[in-house]
Amino acid sequence: MANSGRQVTASPPNEAQQAANTEFWHGFFGAVSVIVVSELGDKTFFIAAILAMRHSRLAVFGGAIAALAIMTVLSALLGFATTVIPRVYTHYLSIALFVFFGIRMIREAYYMDPNEGLEEYEEVQKTLSKKELDDSMQASRDALDVESGVVFRVHRRLWGFFSRVFFQALTLTFLAEWGDRSQIATIILAAREDPVAVSLGAVLGHSACTLLAVLGGRIVSQRISVRSVTFIGGIVFLCFAVSSVCLGSGEDSLKSL
Repeated sequence: MANSGRQVTASPPNEAQQAANTEFWHGFFGAVSVIVVSELGDKTFFIAAILAMRHSRLAVFGGAIAALAIMTVLSALLGFATTVIPRVYTHYLSIALFVFFGIRMIREAYYMDPNEGLEEYEEVQKTLSKKELDDSMQASRDALDVESGVVFRVHRRLWGFFSRVFFQALTLTFLAEWGDRSQIATIILAAREDPVAVSLGAVLGHSACTLLAVLGGRIVSQRISVRSVTFIGGIVFLCFAVSSVCLGSGEDSLKSL
């Protein structure tokens, strides 16, 4: 009887730990997959790609990832804040949103121009070219100011250039990402999954896409089909909706523990 009692009391903690691990990895890999299919060929992808062709790749990557990490944490916090609402409501709301965005992305892919990626790339390139022309004119005016201490001024200008590129990548990426479907997807996932797992997975997904953009954005923009990526993204969102229906809200499992 004593042995039987010990086995019964030891089982629930093991089941709880296993459930927590499953939930963590489900949220982590879910965030990675959603971010990758949402960000490949997106405006933030092209911003990083074009900036990296003209400036330091390290500065562009650092600025873009800083913006995306900040956005991810804010989105996860927004999703976590909804946990004050009964989980059954957020569960069905997340299913509805996954279905909505899944169908919307598939519809966009169906009506999308096959050259959508190149058009988006050229649009971002024109916008950045105009902005950088204004910056270069300002830099030329500053260069006319001759002072003593040439080495110090060169070092200062190099650091100023690096930091300017960093903050340019940060601000452009942050503004382009605000209200984007990847941000909304992060909020939805954080509302029903482990927010830490979702944050880590989303940052990893963003890092992979941004690294790909700064290393070979031009080549990637010519090779990948934004239409195909958008279609796959819609399928992934619908798969998450089906997965959520199959797994349930989780309230029953929580009550049993």
